[in-house]
Order: sequence, then C-alpha cells, then structure tokens
Amino acid sequence: MAISKINSKSLEDGNIANEDLANSSITINGSAVSLGGTVTVGETKPTISSISPDTITNDATDITITGSNFTSIPTVEFLNPSTGIWYSANSVTFNNSTSLTVNATLTVDASYKIRIENGDGNAVLSSTAILTVSDAPTWTTAAGSLGTVAGDFSGTVATVAATSDSSITYSETTNVLTNASQANCSLNSSTGAITTTDFGGSSTTATTYTFTLRATDGEGQTVDREFTLTSSYGASGGAQFN
Repeated sequence: MAISKINSKSLEDGNIANEDLANSSITINGSAVSLGGTVTVGETKPTISSISPDTITNDATDITITGSNFTSIPTVEFLNPSTGIWYSANSVTFNNSTSLTVNATLTVDASYKIRIENGDGNAVLSSTAILTVSDAPTWTTAAGSLGTVAGDFSGTVATVAATSDSSITYSETTNVLTNASQANCSLNSSTGAITTTDFGGSSTTATTYTFTLRATDGEGQTVDREFTLTSSYGASGGAQFN
C-alpha cells in the first residue's frame, strides 16, 4: 500500500503543514480516502465559577457549586490553606455538567479552597479560598422585655448584646424602636445601646413597643431577636427595669 498524497499535497518531503490537514483526506494506491471526524487534543478539566452560599457555619450545609465539565459523580474536597488539612464532602449530588450540590460539615473556622476531581482523574483546585466557615452571631440578651421606662425619659434605656468570631453591628428590622412616632429611640449600631431624648415621643399613654433587632457579623451572617419596651406614665421619672 502506498500513501502518496494528503489533500493533493505530495508526501515526498515527508512534511505537511497543519493548515493542510483541516478537513483532510489521504490518497492510498491512487484513491482518495476522507479522514473525517475530529480529534480532541489534551484533557478536559472541570472548572469552578461560583459557589452559593460562600459563607457557612460549622453545621452540615448544602453548597451549590457552579462550573463546567463535571461528570457523575466527582469527588469534592475542601482545603484549609493555613493548616494544609483536607476535608471530604459528606455527599455530592450531580445535578448536571455545570452544577453540583455538595453537603459539608467543616468544624474549623477558616477560609477554604475547593477541589473537584472527575472519575477520569481530571481535577480543579480553586485558585483562592472561596468558602468561609464562620460562627453565626449569638444573642446574649434574652428575648422579650427590656424593661419598663417612664414616658418622656431621656437617657440610656437598655443595651442589647450578641457575640460572634468577628465584629457585630446592630440594626432594627422593624420600624418601631427608632420611629419618632412610636418608641422614639436611637440604636447604637456598634454598642447595642438604646437611648432616647423623649421616650414614647408625644404619647401620654402607657404602651408596649414590640420590635426586632438584627445582629450582623463581619462575614454578613445575621440573627434576629424580638424585644419589647414598655412606657409608663404617672410614676416618678427615670428608667425602670424588670
């Protein structure tokens, strides 16, 4: 059998340029034979484009990983770069080639890289730590009544507090405590102090104000708690706490 030409190019010099191989055929014993088909060169590795959520607590949590070239069912691991310790996922659900649902329990607070390995050995490790594991805020002030305060009182009414592994900011999710037409108080977002220059504002009737405060930590995790403050009239001035 003699192969003399590819796409009418002579093989006498033993070299054929790459562009001459596109959609090519070969001539065998004077007859042209189409090569046809395509050839994939190199490996097809998975990729990671995003995760949701990107901050979790130490509890078992589902994480959606979005990317490409996932095959059923890959291995998913988490690397703590500061310690070099690897952690395996509890479970991996293959949604499709671009989406995985991974359940993980990571007991050490840290920022983690994520590694995905397909069954054929092709793998990807995120270039940066894209998953943060952090304690959510915890309220140390009990829910419910923060006390009874004389109407028209001026000063610090109460202070609420929460803890976390990062700084806490406080806010109101309702519109009662800091509403001038209702409790008429201010909330210090850094300290949790509730102050007023005229508790209850223009009201002259004993009233219980119900409101919800939110503690947010440095990682954006939140916890809400409902509190009440009650105004009283006809008693001597000053704050009165239960």
